[in-house]
Amino acid sequence: MNGALTGTRSPTQQGADGDGLGGVILLYHRVTRLAFDPQLLSVTPEHFAEHIEVLSRLAHPMSLRDMTQRLEAGSPLGGGIVVTFDDGYADNLMEAAPLLERSGVPATIFVASGYVGGDREFWWDELERVLFSAGSLPDVLRLEFGVEAFCFELDDTRHASVQASADWDVTASHDPTCRHRLYRALFDLLRPMNHEARGSALAALAEWSGVPRHVRDSHRPMSREELVLLNSHSLIEIGAHTVTHPQLSALTAPQQVEEITNSKCELEEIIGEAVPSFSYPYGTRHDYTNDAVRAVRDARFRRACSNVSGHVTSRVDRFQLPRMLVRDWDGETFLRKLAEIGVGV
Repeated sequence: MNGALTGTRSPTQQGADGDGLGGVILLYHRVTRLAFDPQLLSVTPEHFAEHIEVLSRLAHPMSLRDMTQRLEAGSPLGGGIVVTFDDGYADNLMEAAPLLERSGVPATIFVASGYVGGDREFWWDELERVLFSAGSLPDVLRLEFGVEAFCFELDDTRHASVQASADWDVTASHDPTCRHRLYRALFDLLRPMNHEARGSALAALAEWSGVPRHVRDSHRPMSREELVLLNSHSLIEIGAHTVTHPQLSALTAPQQVEEITNSKCELEEIIGEAVPSFSYPYGTRHDYTNDAVRAVRDARFRRACSNVSGHVTSRVDRFQLPRMLVRDWDGETFLRKLAEIGVGV
């Protein structure tokens, strides 16, 4: 932190409806340094430390449990801000937790239980590794999905320089090579698939590319032991994030129930205590259904988070809590983003 940040603590965080009960839930995924981050999931440790310093000075960090309990009691949130993480990367323990503990800032870590201690990266990371770590790729990709087929010609990327476009991400308006266009196309194709179909497609991609399937230490999910250790941190709560991180809206109602209920049971078996909070994978209103919300309630979760922007107020559904997605901003930019939604001003 360069010490140049300015601002004053806001006594209350007004909600969008002006009822004075507003709060903000922040959505992070990773705290680490990556040379290539096409999904923009990572915040560097230096920037995260700046974020925590800003929150400690200008806001009122609180736990997700405390925020929802205050809402249920009709108590003001007083400018409350909650820190959450999705997915369950190992760097949540190695990098994020020490910074949170040092500053006394609580957080909820939502974990996809099926990846804990597994031998696979999260599917979007595996896709990135397969496509961008190969020095050359075959000219044509053909994948069969039952009666459907996917075909893509890579006419100019057999020896594409991926390093030359390492600053590229999915928000870019231009794709520098066919390899980048293929990444976009396959991401959209794989996203709504169920776990089994997606796994088969990734196995076929690995065979086609010649890139062995393995877990990079820089991208691995937590082990069971690491999850237990993370849960032992006094300011950390473990939440559920389904079993296999599916797009719930693409599943049948029974499949949604299975993903939601089993994630709670599996995590509770690992950490040995109740898991009362849930977050919807991807989290936009197109990614989960009313059936999913009902399943979360029926599974006896106490609260659930979306990836829909907005303030938390007394009028929001505590099973569809809005969150603010955080990117790899420096402290000044983070402060400005908070000011834009009325925090710290």
